Amino acid sequence: MEDGFSSYNSLYDTSSLLQFCNDDSASAASSMEVTDRIASLEQRVQMQEDEIQLLKSALADVVRRLNASEEQQAVVSRRGPTKDPTLMRKSSSAGSNVGKSARPMIATLPLRPTVNNGTILPKKGSGTLPSPSGSGSKRDNTTPASKSTVRRANSNEHVGTLTRRDSGDSKGNRTRTGSTGSSSSGKRNDSKQREPVFSAGMRRVTHCKEEGYVKMFLKGRPVTMFMPKAQVDSYCLEARAELPSSKLKLDWVYGYRGRDCRSNLYLLPTGETVYFIASVVVLFNVDEQLQRHYTGHTDDIKCLAVHPDKITIATGQVAGTSSDGKLAPHVRVWDSVSLNTLHVLGTNFFDRALVCLAFSKSNGGNTLCAVDDSNDHVLSVWEWQREDRLAEVKCSNESVFATDFHPTDSNIIVTCGKSHLYFWTLEKSTLVKKQGLFEKQEKPKFVLCVTFAENGDTITGDSSGNILVWGKGTNRISHAIQGAHEGSIFALSMLRNGTLVSGGKDRRLVSWDSSYQQIQMAEVPELFGPIRTIAEGRGETVLIGTTKNFVLQGSLDGEFVHITQGHTDELWGLAVHPWKPHFITCGYDRQVCLWDSGSHQLIWTKSMEDAVQSAGFHPSGSVVAIGTQTGRWLVLDTDSKDLVAVHTDGNEQLSVISYGPDGNFLAIGSHDNYIYIYAVAENGRKYSRVGKCSGHSSFITHLDWSTDSQYLVSNSGDYEILYWIPSVCKQVVSVETTRDIEWATNTCPLGFQVFGLWPDGSDGTDINAVCRTNDKNVMVTGDDFGKVHLFAYPCSQFRAPSHVYGGHSSHVTNVSFLFDDSYLVSTGGKDMSVMQWRIV
Repeated sequence: MEDGFSSYNSLYDTSSLLQFCNDDSASAASSMEVTDRIASLEQRVQMQEDEIQLLKSALADVVRRLNASEEQQAVVSRRGPTKDPTLMRKSSSAGSNVGKSARPMIATLPLRPTVNNGTILPKKGSGTLPSPSGSGSKRDNTTPASKSTVRRANSNEHVGTLTRRDSGDSKGNRTRTGSTGSSSSGKRNDSKQREPVFSAGMRRVTHCKEEGYVKMFLKGRPVTMFMPKAQVDSYCLEARAELPSSKLKLDWVYGYRGRDCRSNLYLLPTGETVYFIASVVVLFNVDEQLQRHYTGHTDDIKCLAVHPDKITIATGQVAGTSSDGKLAPHVRVWDSVSLNTLHVLGTNFFDRALVCLAFSKSNGGNTLCAVDDSNDHVLSVWEWQREDRLAEVKCSNESVFATDFHPTDSNIIVTCGKSHLYFWTLEKSTLVKKQGLFEKQEKPKFVLCVTFAENGDTITGDSSGNILVWGKGTNRISHAIQGAHEGSIFALSMLRNGTLVSGGKDRRLVSWDSSYQQIQMAEVPELFGPIRTIAEGRGETVLIGTTKNFVLQGSLDGEFVHITQGHTDELWGLAVHPWKPHFITCGYDRQVCLWDSGSHQLIWTKSMEDAVQSAGFHPSGSVVAIGTQTGRWLVLDTDSKDLVAVHTDGNEQLSVISYGPDGNFLAIGSHDNYIYIYAVAENGRKYSRVGKCSGHSSFITHLDWSTDSQYLVSNSGDYEILYWIPSVCKQVVSVETTRDIEWATNTCPLGFQVFGLWPDGSDGTDINAVCRTNDKNVMVTGDDFGKVHLFAYPCSQFRAPSHVYGGHSSHVTNVSFLFDDSYLVSTGGKDMSVMQWRIV
């Protein structure tokens, strides 16, 4: 044990840190610039924090590796020697003991070389696979929180001193990094064996030709990726990758946002139903089963208004973030025929988000009113064709739910929300407010919706279930329908024939005549949820959007057919059928849904007891395994959705679940740091536990099987790449064994064939999902900024270019190509959308 700790003393030598701290180049007497002195001080502090953390981690790793040593030595002895003795020699560099060999049992521990005046003292690597993670205990279930910005490297590598001008800025300026030189990439050829070192933002990439690997640093942690033997001599890190010849085109969007949005469903004269989800406006022709999409927005759309001409549409979005920085909330006015953007309003005016929009009706729709989501919920009026703001006023410090122009007077605007109903009059450039007087009527907590009668009266629905009528030109109640609904009234719609239709939390759809006498009442089935919005359809039909994200088409006779549906909570699980154009989605709403990508229809849905995290089809396609957030996993029959098997492994979420290509094994990656292996029999209907793969220091994120089902590769939350023999649950540490394995899939974001997908400034968590086509020509990623990237495959060049596609407004949690590579399916996390892309 003492021998082991003495080895760690050499691995984590702090002598250069002491030398660095004794340097007074950052003092007031120094000739350095102020910004450089600040940067130098920041580097010192960061180094000290890093060294403390590394020393703690060293102790944890010693204990962990001692426990695993007996098991690993057994594997090595069984498979034969894998280490070249010449590779274990000490570094020849003077003045440093960084490269001294540790005892064999810890040979796979990543070395933490020390910085000495901006250079790394070289070290000879070992013949075993270095672990990309050098810290964290076995039970570390969180993504590394270290904000280390000091660049470290091993084996013939060079690091420049830190400067502020190269500092990276990503995800809320959580990092500060850099390198010397006039650009973020540079070369240093110290010998014929040394290759270029690229530095960019959070990421550094180095190439060691001698040992045939590429090393990338994510959040200061080294990720070593060995290339196939055939590429060792020919590989060049400087070679430029090409864009893929294929592109993506958005084909279909599954889902609707009714849970928390209002007045976002309309029927256009073209026969298209218009609504939105994520950052896409969908124009859906139900009869022809065709969708068109307006994709001009960059983040969540929250409101929609249709111009009186029924062609021009206005939509408002929230403030958002991208890899380039913050995105301002704004309104886009666009043509629903050509899908061209006509005007963009309020880019530097609105705050947080747009919550309500409405076009005027009596003056040809020349004006547009909008309410944002600032603390004061500012109401503004725009002459939208000139992009000119006519007036603005603080509307309310409480939530605002609806706004609309009076149908016969474009100078009158009504807003309603929590504890208020306001009538606004536009006088020149000023909005004058009159508050609605409830008088003898009990004031409701929320006024939720507003519409207008043919005679100009204002009609409101509230949280008490009452419909109130306000006389034209007054702020007083002229008529009240007490208890029109049980609970809140979410929607009111005045049909062309003068019939008023109301709907609410009680799922009842009620029609009223001009005297406010009830005509008909129908109840929407509980499956669809409460009514959120109502729009007039063709003939006597109505369109209904519900809080469970259904769009229904029906009549007051009670016949309802859903034309669109989606998930109602965060979405993570995605799996494609091995030989049919079907795919499964599942999420935190506990719903598992099987879709047909050809007809765009839901085949079946099944409710689970727990929130669902992952899914995977058996190669036969007869069953699908579902992983939950509680450690339980289930197997369902694909045709009947009947339960085939239920098992539990641990009590944490199962991030990934995957069958081997031959269908004989199932691997389950858990947040408890283990990979559980099951033997599979009877075409996926019988399971027996083989064991668990133990070795990761953090939670499992991705898994891939070899084409012969003999090996498994896994990635973890601390950027480790480990290899396994799943049939015996043993780790493979031989580089020569693993570097030429052919993988059946490429879903792991860390590996030599895919490392080029990581963008500049990435901290290691930006890429959520990766998928390669079955023909191995292109690959796709889903990131934290709502973008889908299409790369050429293999993607093993630094800064590989990609085609970038928007549509999602949340982190893209999963991506997968269908079995024949005809379509790509992507899932949005909190935007709850599923998008289907055609490969062109």
